[in-house]
Amino acid sequence: MRLPAVLSAVLRAAPAPNGTDAPRRSNGASGARDRLRLQAEALAARLPALVAEADRVASTVAAGVHGRRRAGSGDSFWQYRQLMPGESITRIDWRQSARTSRAYVRETEWEAAQTVCLWRDGSPSMAWRSADTLPTKRERAELLLLALAMLLLRGGEHVRLLGTGAEPAAARFSGRQAAERLARALGADETGHGGDHGLPAAVELSRHARLVLIGDFLAPLPEIEAGLAAFAGVPVTLQLVQLLDPAELELPYAGRVRFEGTEGEAPQLVPRAQDVRHAYVEALAAQQAGLARLCAAGGFGLLRARTDQRPETALLALHQALGG
Repeated sequence: MRLPAVLSAVLRAAPAPNGTDAPRRSNGASGARDRLRLQAEALAARLPALVAEADRVASTVAAGVHGRRRAGSGDSFWQYRQLMPGESITRIDWRQSARTSRAYVRETEWEAAQTVCLWRDGSPSMAWRSADTLPTKRERAELLLLALAMLLLRGGEHVRLLGTGAEPAAARFSGRQAAERLARALGADETGHGGDHGLPAAVELSRHARLVLIGDFLAPLPEIEAGLAAFAGVPVTLQLVQLLDPAELELPYAGRVRFEGTEGEAPQLVPRAQDVRHAYVEALAAQQAGLARLCAAGGFGLLRARTDQRPETALLALHQALGG
């Protein structure tokens, strides 16, 4: 959830500063709180723009995909495949099989409406951005979540927004007005905390439910592991999207820099930020590798996205991951 969780160990090894005056190269906790308050005050004005942008992104991706193909009960033809050992011969499509020397089965597309649970981290670290020309991580996460919901709703599925407090929200959305109601629910959820590990609680989830969690996942790995362990015991199909600002990936700062935490961490002054860049990049790589190991151990999917890249790229990858 927070950059200092990865950065602190690196900065503790930096030389002690000989002074206190330094330019502020990162948004502080007070700045994050101000932005969150402004977002809440401008919610009524922001919602139409958010919905419109999400609809544009969803429409762009929808033009290049053909639904989340999955075999199951339904009437729409999907594909022919060869008869597998142990399958009943009553499943053979004799007309197609007569054209070759092999037995083929006719499969239909999975059409039963399902509910996909969605969550985005709304904690203070997600309100950060390294430049005014970039969206905050929270803004991009909400755009991806809402655009994904639109794609799912167009496919006849239902979506559910997981709350991030002690009691997760149970609201399910479907129908033509679902996007607007989902956007309002996102705006009403300002905190985004889900306990010490920052993830939503795995309660009121049916077995084999499908979940999408979008956040920066920069909390200490033991905390993330504790949060994911709850989902592994349900079990559920879980897809994580790690969303980071480019400055969090590259630490492009140089010279005397004062780093301020977004969640109450003590500020740290670094005389030469470029001297800790290599160690920081290595620490972040270790964090990402650890997250990948946790996902692999739990059988969860993991995608990575950046706020300086087009949202359509991340949305298409996410949509395809769910369809797999």
